[in-house]
Amino acid sequence: MRHLLTTQTLPRDAAIAILDTAEDMAAVSGREVKKLPTLRGRTVVNLFVEDSTRTRISFEVAAKRLSADVINFSAKGSSLSKGESLKDTARTLHAMGADGVVIRHPASGAPHTLAHAGWIDAGVVNAGDGAHEHPTQALLDAFTIRRRLHGEASRGQGLDGVTVTIVGDVLHSRVARSNLWLLRTLGAEVRFVAPATLLPYGTASWPVTVGVDLDAAIADGPDVLMMLRIQHERMHAAYFPSEREYARQWGLTDARLARLPARTMVMHPGPMNRGLEISAAAADSPQSTVLDQVANGVSVRMSVLYHLLATGEAS
Repeated sequence: MRHLLTTQTLPRDAAIAILDTAEDMAAVSGREVKKLPTLRGRTVVNLFVEDSTRTRISFEVAAKRLSADVINFSAKGSSLSKGESLKDTARTLHAMGADGVVIRHPASGAPHTLAHAGWIDAGVVNAGDGAHEHPTQALLDAFTIRRRLHGEASRGQGLDGVTVTIVGDVLHSRVARSNLWLLRTLGAEVRFVAPATLLPYGTASWPVTVGVDLDAAIADGPDVLMMLRIQHERMHAAYFPSEREYARQWGLTDARLARLPARTMVMHPGPMNRGLEISAAAADSPQSTVLDQVANGVSVRMSVLYHLLATGEAS
């Protein structure tokens, strides 16, 4: 059984295949009856040890549109909250006959352990592990960029030559990491812009250009400007003087939005802190893809589950 655990080792042809299948799934989502019989008789478990709303619901909708049976398993009120180990939970799910497990966990590497420890015979999808990776978010972001740039001619296309600037709390962002690896695989040029305190150690060895000046990055006219959420829940120290200072230097304000080229698309993985990393005008502007990302998330996750459970081609 194959898994989707990371974008770092996902081959270009496999990534494009997932994006192309997502185009077909998007067409299904536009029909009056939004269902396919593809995964009928299969059971998908959403194992969310870390809180989430949009990602869990997106996976649930995706699985149900493919006619799978869905079990939502959250840590609160479950055996996990009573001290049960991930190993014992996995064995329980195996005994129940789970075919696929979508796992979000606060510990980096938990999905890899679940997939390779031999506790369960099921396909595993990483829905976010600590500050490590979030591969389906990166795939839906790439899908959104590709659709905006190429429209109906996007099938089979990568993102060769596209410039993407990712701004903000890179240190705690699994989205930034997954996007970096995937976008580079698809041919894009990626830049990080953040306070020095919010850049991970070792970025000098990553295939990314790093800067601290958002105004300079905007002046370069990137094709995509992706704003990251400030993750207060993961911060146990003062990484910047104040929220006002952060918004002034690294937030997408109305003034910065006005200086963006009209072709630049504005992205945010959500949930947004309006007025901090992004202004309300920027979030709601015609250049914003925020709602597109939410809608496209269902199509991409349908595609991932299809490749995982119907074909076994994800890796």
